[in-house]
Amino acid sequence: MLQNLHVKNLALIDEIEVDFKEGLNILTGETGAGKSIILGSVSLALGARYSTDILRKGAQYGFVELTFSIENEKQEKQLNKLDIYPEEGEVVLSRRLMEGRSTSKINGETVPISLLKEAAGILIDIHGQHEHQSLLYKKKQLEILDNFAADKIQKTAEQVKAAYAEYKKWKKELEQADKDEAERAKELSFLEFEIKEITEAGLRKGEDEELEEAYRRMVNSQKIVAGVNEAHGHTSESSDSASESISRAIRCLADAAGMDEQAGGLYEQLIEIDSLLNDFNWELSAYSKSLDFSEEEFAQTEERLNEINRLKIKYGNSIEEIQTYCKEKEERLKVLNDYDCYLEQLRSSLQKAEDELDKQTKKLTDLRQKESAVFAKKIQGGLKDLNFANVQFEIAFDLLPEYTSSGRDDVEFMISMNPGEPVKPLSEVASGGELSRIMLAIKTVMADKDEIPTLIFDEIDVGISGRTAQKVSEKMAVIGRSHQVICITHLAQIAAMADAHYVIEKTVENERTRTGIRLLSNEESVDELARILGGAKITEAVRENAREMKELAKSSH
Repeated sequence: MLQNLHVKNLALIDEIEVDFKEGLNILTGETGAGKSIILGSVSLALGARYSTDILRKGAQYGFVELTFSIENEKQEKQLNKLDIYPEEGEVVLSRRLMEGRSTSKINGETVPISLLKEAAGILIDIHGQHEHQSLLYKKKQLEILDNFAADKIQKTAEQVKAAYAEYKKWKKELEQADKDEAERAKELSFLEFEIKEITEAGLRKGEDEELEEAYRRMVNSQKIVAGVNEAHGHTSESSDSASESISRAIRCLADAAGMDEQAGGLYEQLIEIDSLLNDFNWELSAYSKSLDFSEEEFAQTEERLNEINRLKIKYGNSIEEIQTYCKEKEERLKVLNDYDCYLEQLRSSLQKAEDELDKQTKKLTDLRQKESAVFAKKIQGGLKDLNFANVQFEIAFDLLPEYTSSGRDDVEFMISMNPGEPVKPLSEVASGGELSRIMLAIKTVMADKDEIPTLIFDEIDVGISGRTAQKVSEKMAVIGRSHQVICITHLAQIAAMADAHYVIEKTVENERTRTGIRLLSNEESVDELARILGGAKITEAVRENAREMKELAKSSH
């Protein structure tokens, strides 16, 4: 749930911090006090767009921080998939807003705005006028139905998705393959040229590495040969070489070796050194000869390397990649040489994939239609509870012209709010205020299925009063039993239901206007309800009415 909101330097807010509670959190305040700024700051922290005029006058930056406690294991796993790991059971989302740019962080680590939005979708659900309007779109209506029916349709929906991917794969391959004769002939010619070029090169695995080593040796051979020959002169060839000196030393020790055991041992060591030096001189001489090459040899090595590098540029970064490319093109050439058979195989594969997709989509449609009857009945009951006395609610099904990854169902919510009137699409009937109540009815029905723990409602009381307002307040309280709900309202009936009641106030200090928010005590909440009920003049009778309203709300929880 949302534990804490910290806002700094936004509009009329200098700096505020508020701790939210479990259940139903109600925010009230006079018109113009800054209620929309409070809720807007939450949206900004979750990645909403902003303009620099939202910054407080004279401030260089604005800052919003939300602290969430993570109490649901499934929610934690969803965050983990995004590489977000709660620290001491908390996740902190923050956003620093500056002119022309912003910095987003999760648990103190800078992240892209896209990741911030993904995390927000797991942690919190905001319902304002825009979200109510989304109800008018068929895609959103299908999404709501699928969320309701998730337990029953999930497996089949995944099968549809997999079948659709298979169908699209074969369809794309057939479309690409079904070329005219001229294009095919052109591709055939080009394939034959590429295969011939690679085949005639006679590439051998590891050849490029061997050639590069030989080429480097040839380029550096003069320096190497000079060094090798000089070393050979010191160890073997000249009269004062190491080999000649050791030979003289052996002769000097020969007589002493026969007279004394220790001298004999030293003599044997010298013999071994002489043997090792002779072996070294032989290897050094052989290495020197290996460095001898002709200009023709150098030219051939260079030319072969250039040829291999040219093929690498065209076909792959290594000889193995070039050879793999060649095999792929040989397979493609076989296909083109027997193209009619290939096309027939593709058509057959596509038909099988389409048959499977059709089977799974029909199965999904059947499941959706069964669940839609249950869903529609619950929504209709919820709407009646919200003072839609004669409402009828149905879900119409039609077929889309094409398959999609979610099936072929074209779903539309249908409603009638007056006796004798036929049901019509929601988009043709409902006003803004009615949409907010319909969304509330949906949220109430979905309360046990919705895994997002925190719901924010704005403009939920648009265009309602009296008995309808009371009904809305009761629904809000129902949702508050299983979710944390944060709601801005102008209605006393809704505010009376609060588990935690906050007031948003505007004050003037040193000729500067500031917006603040504070948690009300029970008595202060009664006073705030009285203000909402009584307007400018609050009498004792109004205050008693507010107190009674509060007590009745408590008893109904």
